[in-house]
Amino acid sequence: MRFIDFFDQGAARNPDAPCFIHDETEQTFTFRHLREITLRTANALRVDGFSIGMKGAVLSPNDAVGFACLLGIVRAGMVWVAINPRNAVDENCFILDNFECEVLFYHSAFEQAIEAIRKRVPRIRRYVCIDGPGNGAVALLEWVREHAADEIDPGTGPDDLVLLQTTGGTTGVPKGAMHTNRSLEGFFANMYSVFQFEDTPPVYLAAAPITHAGGYLALFVLAQGGTVVLQSKVDPKLVCSAIERRRISFLYLPPTAVYGLIAAPAVKEHDLSSLRYFTYGAAPMAPEKLRECLRIFGPVMLQAFGQTETLFPVTYLSRADHGGAGGGCADEKRLTSCGRPAPFARLGIMDESGNLLGDGEHGEIVVRATSVMAGYYKNPEETARAHAFGWHHTGDIGYRDADGFYYIVDRKKDMIVTGGFNVWSVEVEKVLQSHPAVMDCAVIGIPDEKWGEAVHAVVELKYGQSVAGEELIALCKDKIGSVKAPKGVEFIDTLPRSAVGKVLKRRLRDRYWQGHARRVG
Repeated sequence: MRFIDFFDQGAARNPDAPCFIHDETEQTFTFRHLREITLRTANALRVDGFSIGMKGAVLSPNDAVGFACLLGIVRAGMVWVAINPRNAVDENCFILDNFECEVLFYHSAFEQAIEAIRKRVPRIRRYVCIDGPGNGAVALLEWVREHAADEIDPGTGPDDLVLLQTTGGTTGVPKGAMHTNRSLEGFFANMYSVFQFEDTPPVYLAAAPITHAGGYLALFVLAQGGTVVLQSKVDPKLVCSAIERRRISFLYLPPTAVYGLIAAPAVKEHDLSSLRYFTYGAAPMAPEKLRECLRIFGPVMLQAFGQTETLFPVTYLSRADHGGAGGGCADEKRLTSCGRPAPFARLGIMDESGNLLGDGEHGEIVVRATSVMAGYYKNPEETARAHAFGWHHTGDIGYRDADGFYYIVDRKKDMIVTGGFNVWSVEVEKVLQSHPAVMDCAVIGIPDEKWGEAVHAVVELKYGQSVAGEELIALCKDKIGSVKAPKGVEFIDTLPRSAVGKVLKRRLRDRYWQGHARRVG
């Protein structure tokens, strides 16, 4: 099946059922209405000269029409370039330019960013404002009104590119993970195997951004004829209220948001019994927090592990795996596991020479699955490195126990996972090093109760120079956004270095991770 076929399959089940509801405004879209928007959008793109394989993107908060636009891009046989509205403008400009995007749908909330994009990404030749006429952009509904909602064949096959999902890189430059109709079919296969909604279609609350994991889950829900309830932000009171009012059965949040939710008074003030699956992922969760979740929500917790390059779940810790004998919680060790392989994925632990290791031996977690990317866009060197020895290399160091559960204990790549978002150290370091007072620096992840890992900068200043940590944090927020900016800055006389002058980040991290069983948050 093709990517767009899964949405059409859900729409065919009950065309007049609601597929999207904006929780704050009550605005509702049926499958019939949303599908019509996707058809008109796809036909408008074709008439406008956009052909199979060209690239398009959507810059929008959680919005039903924005989601329809990305489906319209795929329906036209084009490639959807996924961009995060939380990114700094510089990063999105880089992504749009280097991944050769030619059409951009955007929400008026990003009008200021569009001004910068127009100047810096001249290859974009069509701007469409999804919620009205923009500054020099055609309004979506006006643009598509001229085009019929005729059926259109995307013209793509199983191995054709349909999605470019951006990821960081060891050079600090975003890479594009290339996903095909086949790899997305692998994603759906594992999702259908892991999540069971036989009796009634799921009702999914999308409070987390649908540009990332939340969006994939929305696609899975729509494929079953389910309903996606959209919220503009993760607010514990709004989340709990929606669960009760909308009878939400499916929820996903990254661990940081889960921690905020279980600490909020609202969890005791609302009926949350409709939940069947409360999914978490993108970063590990502290066992004590998981136990609290199980006390509050019951046996509905499920962890899904995957990556931009592999999609998810390639492993999962099921609802049953979270429980212990007599209906209690599993032991602490089991709660630190990322689970066992999903039905359509094979995993292993590999050493540096490509040898698969036995139970209990530590090495890199490697994956074979249909859902694994075809490679990195126009980056054969990194593709070869990621696919060495015929397996996808996750960059996570871990082991498998005798029961087949996998555990992540460290990170091979120089990456920090904070609040469910990937931050590449070198990208932050480049910004810090641009300050005239900074001689050198090292950015590391340190344990943090809220974020899992917090971005922490260790800075060596030039002789006789001084700068406040707050100034360096503000510089990073301006250049790369608040998610990637350090939460703290530490000044040091001399950074520890190896004999060849390489900064020894492990030595810096060791001070903070002592007493922790794993070196990931």
